[in-house]
Amino acid sequence: MKAYQQKKYWKFFILAFAMMIGGVSLLYTRNLVKNLSIQEDKKIKLWADATRQLINSEGDINFLLNIIEDNETIPTILVDDNGAIITTRNLDPEFSKDSSFLQNKLADMKNLHEPIQICYDEENKKYNYLYYENSELLNELKTYPFIQLGLIAFFAMMSYLAISSSRKAEQNQVWVGMSKETAHQLGTPISSLREWLSLIKENGLNEEVITEIDNDIKRLELITERFSKIGSAPELKSENMKQVIDDCVGYLKNRVSSKVNFEILSSNTQIHAMMNVPLFEWVLENICKNAIDAMNGTGNLRIQLSEDPTHALIEISDTGKGIPRNKFKTIFKPGYTTKKRGWGLGLSLSKRIVKEYHKGDIFVKHSEMGKGSTFKISLKKPHKWEEY
Repeated sequence: MKAYQQKKYWKFFILAFAMMIGGVSLLYTRNLVKNLSIQEDKKIKLWADATRQLINSEGDINFLLNIIEDNETIPTILVDDNGAIITTRNLDPEFSKDSSFLQNKLADMKNLHEPIQICYDEENKKYNYLYYENSELLNELKTYPFIQLGLIAFFAMMSYLAISSSRKAEQNQVWVGMSKETAHQLGTPISSLREWLSLIKENGLNEEVITEIDNDIKRLELITERFSKIGSAPELKSENMKQVIDDCVGYLKNRVSSKVNFEILSSNTQIHAMMNVPLFEWVLENICKNAIDAMNGTGNLRIQLSEDPTHALIEISDTGKGIPRNKFKTIFKPGYTTKKRGWGLGLSLSKRIVKEYHKGDIFVKHSEMGKGSTFKISLKKPHKWEEY
């Protein structure tokens, strides 16, 4: 459901961004069209006035001719008081001699603008009428926003499809990685069961072997339970943190290199935290296994438990190769790994379990290249009424 909601948010963000760009463009172009239209109106009125003065032979004729000839963009039709066409300007030369084309164009101009009167006989009050339409540039500016909106809509749709495709590819990668992670998780107890089986064949059955086989079977059941909880809200209970750590380390000790020295330190054996034990043990295992890998199976692994008034705090330190400072956050992203094998989902899942399911925090507190790293986990302590 969260992935679906995030997809919707991306869709709304792209739509809102496209609408914002389109809205700003429309406002700007509308203002530009308005200003240009005003300028063209002034220009055509000046042209009409120059024509009137030229008809009446008033003023500098050369200057008037320059004004008239300066109009190279605005189409015009000059008619007499009977509506007969006298002359045209800036119309398509191929059609300007076609009477039907001129009449249709004149009708269009009448619908666009009021004509400008040009008095050529003041004594008898006789007028010519100048009709005009918008220049080609002004018409293009009016249609430009719609073309731009179409392009914006096209690119917004392409962006949405690209993001959607990318998210689907990422989700596919995660699910494939989850399958590999499941196989990896099951690998430890299965390998252990094979070893116990070899011992049984070689030495005969004994109580210790039966107990360890039973532990591994329970482990397989636990791993199945863990994966069944991913994607749903787990139930959190008040648990003794020291006991949870002891159980987790106790299982790992017998299944990792004997050259790894485990050390558990706690100022108080009764520090409780709100958690789901199967999922939180998964977090501890992931960090401990990464630490053991970083130490190449040889070194010290220290788990220190403490508390503040509201949180139970765990610090897991190793003596491994360390983590570069610029990778402190990157290591928690899906797919990041420095191993030849693996899909880089262990720490990503750990972060999700701690932050989303337990409302806690997990981060790299300290790391020094060649000396080791320290991870810190913070979980909420139960309220008084939740302790038992």
